[in-house]
Amino acid sequence: MSGESARQPLSYRVPDLGAMELLLAVARLGSLGRAARELGITQPAASSRIRAMERQLGVGLVTRSPSGSRLTDAGALVTDWARRVVEAAEEFDVGAQALRDRRDSRLRIAASMTIAEYLLPGWLIALHGQRPGTAVSLLAGNSAAVVRRLRDAEAELGFVEGVDVPGGLDAVTVAKDRLVVVTAPGHPWSKRRRPVPARELAATPLILREEGSGTRQVLDAALAGHGGLAAPLLELSSTTAVKAAVISGAGPAVLSELAVADELAARRMVEVPVEGVRLTRELRAVWPTGQRPTGPSRDLLSLTRGRPGVAVHDRT
Repeated sequence: MSGESARQPLSYRVPDLGAMELLLAVARLGSLGRAARELGITQPAASSRIRAMERQLGVGLVTRSPSGSRLTDAGALVTDWARRVVEAAEEFDVGAQALRDRRDSRLRIAASMTIAEYLLPGWLIALHGQRPGTAVSLLAGNSAAVVRRLRDAEAELGFVEGVDVPGGLDAVTVAKDRLVVVTAPGHPWSKRRRPVPARELAATPLILREEGSGTRQVLDAALAGHGGLAAPLLELSSTTAVKAAVISGAGPAVLSELAVADELAARRMVEVPVEGVRLTRELRAVWPTGQRPTGPSRDLLSLTRGRPGVAVHDRT
């Protein structure tokens, strides 16, 4: 039998650390009352704890008198043992704090493009105010890439835009988003008096994000019942590239309202109403199943959920 398997659990007679610390204080100060004050407890509570420790061990530890408290011979021996245990516990605590400090000194985030460009900057500024010593690295890509990085342990926290929560991940909704159909001001759709029907939108070649992007996933799902998406007019790997193509007059696109707010306000793009299809989605924070965010990840998640107007739904 190996030494590991032969180990026995600690006896119920082993006192807890708090009781050992009290005994050490009594030995050092020579007074139960002064020991109680140092540890922030009442003298009756300290007396009760010493008596309970004596019952637990089966030996007397402290002799009390009007002039103070004195250790018995057994108490002096137990104090020596307790000192080693408390010192080891303090070393353990210091080591554990060092691990927490190392963990809390960095945060690796993977985020889909829309969230990375339009939401995360504000959240990270707020996080810096809370944790100025935390170094943040951001890996931006489409939602499929975010999922891969979480599964490969390249990031502690991710943000995605897809239709469903990917397998193997837990999630919480941090915001709602609306997709809008946009064109250049001179496009024929910009002058329509009636909304574009869902079937016409599906049948029209659009400027699209690549497969794997959250925007593409939502659009595919929304138009699946209307004949499915036509072959793309252009397929581009970034929202910035899609916007540039739309503004140049290449054709219509479907993009996040967050991403085109400035262009719509400046009239470089026109929003085209549609009917018969719901183009909304949830933006989610995600992490590996069973690994709840801790440290800076937890704080960032709290900031996203605490922003005004953010809708929250916890899946876990």
